Amino acid sequence: MTRPSPAAVADIRLETLLLQHEITTFNNVYAAALDDQRLMDWAEMFTDDGFYVILSRENFDRDLPVGLIYCENKGMIRDRAFALKETAMFAPRYLRHMVSNLTVGEEAADGTISARANYVVFQVLYDRPDATIHQVGTYHDKFRRVNGTLKLAERRCVYDNLLVANALCLPV
Repeated sequence: MTRPSPAAVADIRLETLLLQHEITTFNNVYAAALDDQRLMDWAEMFTDDGFYVILSRENFDRDLPVGLIYCENKGMIRDRAFALKETAMFAPRYLRHMVSNLTVGEEAADGTISARANYVVFQVLYDRPDATIHQVGTYHDKFRRVNGTLKLAERRCVYDNLLVANALCLPV
């Protein structure tokens, strides 16, 4: 068995580092869209067949699909964004998403890239002095490139909280 040349190893490492940076940047833009309540921008970060679900760790561990939000394609994701923006009624708040501990898998033959990251969402109600934790969990992601741009083909947001305050079903 021949070993790859040092130059080939360096190329692989560089590709891995660039992909990790690209997904980190994607997650930063994703978090900013949600923090700024640009929900239609958030919806455009998915492929047309994009899958999005927020579910409890308990359901995830038991392979049960029921979640706080369940969208099987970009149309459903856009509907969720529109409903939250135009029709939802809840106390006004600021949200701040923090994403960390990204791990990126290798690109599959079909171009899908698997990744995983931890997230925390803080919220501050306009009329309250303190910040609280809205949700803590892990993103289980599958990315694909669409016209050279990285998009989410699947994001499973698995939250660790026993309860979500007020059962507020916001994208995370």
